[in-house]
Amino acid sequence: MSEISVKTLIDQVRAGEIPPQIKMVADEEGIDRHELADRVARGEVVVPRNIKHTHIKPCGIGRGLRTKVNANIGTSPDFPSLENEMKKLKAAIDAGANTVMDLSTGGDLDRIRRAILRESTIPVGSVPIYQAAVEVTRSGRPLRDMRAEDLFSVIERHCADGMDFITVHCGLTRSALDRLIEGGRVMDVVSRGGSFIVGWMLQNDAENPLYEHFDRLIQIARRYDVTLSLGDGMRPGCLADATDRAQVEELIVLGELQRKAFEAGVQVMIEGPGHLPLDEVEANVLMEKRLCNNAPFYVLGPVVTDVAPGYDHLVSAIGGALAAAAGADFLCYVTPSEHLGLPDADDVRQGVIAARIAAHVADIAKGIKGALDWDLEMAKARKRLDWKRQIELAIDPEMARRIRASKPSGESDVCSMCGEFCAVKNLNKFLEFIGRKRSE
Repeated sequence: MSEISVKTLIDQVRAGEIPPQIKMVADEEGIDRHELADRVARGEVVVPRNIKHTHIKPCGIGRGLRTKVNANIGTSPDFPSLENEMKKLKAAIDAGANTVMDLSTGGDLDRIRRAILRESTIPVGSVPIYQAAVEVTRSGRPLRDMRAEDLFSVIERHCADGMDFITVHCGLTRSALDRLIEGGRVMDVVSRGGSFIVGWMLQNDAENPLYEHFDRLIQIARRYDVTLSLGDGMRPGCLADATDRAQVEELIVLGELQRKAFEAGVQVMIEGPGHLPLDEVEANVLMEKRLCNNAPFYVLGPVVTDVAPGYDHLVSAIGGALAAAAGADFLCYVTPSEHLGLPDADDVRQGVIAARIAAHVADIAKGIKGALDWDLEMAKARKRLDWKRQIELAIDPEMARRIRASKPSGESDVCSMCGEFCAVKNLNKFLEFIGRKRSE
């Protein structure tokens, strides 16, 4: 299939067309189809969907849309089970994730990726550098011997299989690496993909091949209409390293690459930190929007304290709510296992729910259409002591139902916290009494 035969989504909206995925996303979001098409044409919204992965429900990510949530799944060398990843995929979808990413590094990586793509009903992303590094080391070669062709061969394979978006650490240049070395970070590089590239650059005294051969990357992305998620290899891994010269240097380059890919008809979003103090979150969002041409911003967390292992899903929900309220568009979940181990299906579920709460909190603050209506419906159900409706409206109905059933009250229409002294029930009685008195 030649590049000429493919009209990417950007090509179509620039030509005044309204493709099916634009119609579906606009109707889902409750916005005008032409307005959504205009935002895609300006690079402010992406709708990731590979031309070979059409059975998924598309989602829009970017300005004026509901904040979306991604769930990372994938094997490790110690736990290479495909069956476990299928359970995690189902848990992510059932919990309401908008996308998933396959970050596998153990087992048969092609088989795992293709199974996830086949079974997923939502867009799927990947980080091809992981597989490139795994394949080089499995072949008996050191990572420093990885060739550009090794990396681009894997990128082509992922895209040909149907991957809807890929993370590529293109902005991690020699200049950014110099800033890192000069800056004296505490945690250096915590991005796994970024560490592979940094190690390769240092050992070969060479430029990042993803930056050096960015035009080739654009050609592959165009061929399959894959969205590029420009990764933040220099993201801070602790609060002490936040918003430093290396991070900002990389972000400046990502803005330049975003414009180049976008002008070529390729959809682009920008990935961001990482660990940030709460008072730096808003500034980081503003910086990304200014430097990267208002491209959608995809953040990991942000994680706003380093001292809560086991609770980092809650920490990231705090940071994610603030980031999204400030303009971030896409939250990558964090699970209770972050910094500790490989998440299981229950961790995935908890991570998705925490990120969805953060996204919804932000959508209320941003005035997203319909966001506050959900809360109003819940308030009305609570006023009526309508427990069935309250559980239906809960962001996690399963959890709400389980807690309600485990804590019975002597009076079925109230909870065990207040029982007969329920403020809502008693005030409803008083108001009914006054109403009758006034009507007599």
